[in-house]
Amino acid sequence: MKKIALAAALSVAASTAFAGNMAAPIMEAPIIVEEAKAGSSSSGILVPLLILAVVAAAAAS
Repeated sequence: MKKIALAAALSVAASTAFAGNMAAPIMEAPIIVEEAKAGSSSSGILVPLLILAVVAAAAAS
């Protein structure tokens, strides 16, 4: 009877010792969000052209 109790106690203790996984944890890659550019490539020239048109209209008056 003592051997059965001892075997039961050892089996419970051994099962908790091997409960974990030996494989390395899997790390997920971080999510990177890239902001889109606002407007097209011609938007950089639009403002100087509008200023030039306003100056030309003022000079013509």
